Amino acid sequence: MYTFINDDTPIKMARVANMLRKARGEEMLRSFFRKVKDDQIEKFIEQFQNRETEKLNDFIEQYKPFIATKVSEVCKRKIDPEYDDEFSIGLIAFNEAIEKYAPNKGSNFLSFASLVIKRRVIDYIRKEKKNYGYSLDDREEDMENPYEIKVTSEQYQKQIETEQRKEEIFHYTEKLKEFGITILDLTEHSPKHKDARETSLLIAKTILRNENLKKQLFDTKKLPIKEVANLVDVSRKTIERNRKYLIALVILLSEDYIYLKEYLKGVEK
Repeated sequence: MYTFINDDTPIKMARVANMLRKARGEEMLRSFFRKVKDDQIEKFIEQFQNRETEKLNDFIEQYKPFIATKVSEVCKRKIDPEYDDEFSIGLIAFNEAIEKYAPNKGSNFLSFASLVIKRRVIDYIRKEKKNYGYSLDDREEDMENPYEIKVTSEQYQKQIETEQRKEEIFHYTEKLKEFGITILDLTEHSPKHKDARETSLLIAKTILRNENLKKQLFDTKKLPIKEVANLVDVSRKTIERNRKYLIALVILLSEDYIYLKEYLKGVEK
């Protein structure tokens, strides 16, 4: 049953319905072309990874605006490709993304490239220890509002740290996937007692110190339980029960995860 507000209400409703159908159709069309574009990009990437680099320079040239945008998002300012070192870092990172991209990991190339670019630029900023925006030295008294400038700088530093944490979590999650482990697995298989966690950490460090065990673990993506049990005073049954947690610890300790390693401090005390 319909309630007519005025004579042309049904016509208006029909127009609205038609507009919605059109909008849905346009969105489906955009999605289709996005998919086609992604497929074309992945085809190019596959060719480049197979050393078919004839069009590589043209491809990179085409995506220089994309690179500049991603670098600008990290630096919080407009980037000049001709003069800013950060753009060169972004360019190198984009090339790295081309070499390392794997379509079976779930994300499209541009999303992956964006993460690599931001990670490398953040690493560069931290290593160079540059102060973006305003100086906070003794000349602050000559500025309009030194306190506001300091707060802004601190907020920006927090943004960098937040971005770095996200990047570390993403990278760590991807590494865990190589071993068939998810973050959910860790929440379910982590030892409940502190002494068990401390023991697991000692075992993980033992594995890292033993080059043969470490190589076997990373080559086979499986924990050599028997060999580990021969080196530590822990039963094979206990090692098997904590297998996923141990592998996760070894990965965490073997990579340069500055922020994620903070979570180990409570275990090591």
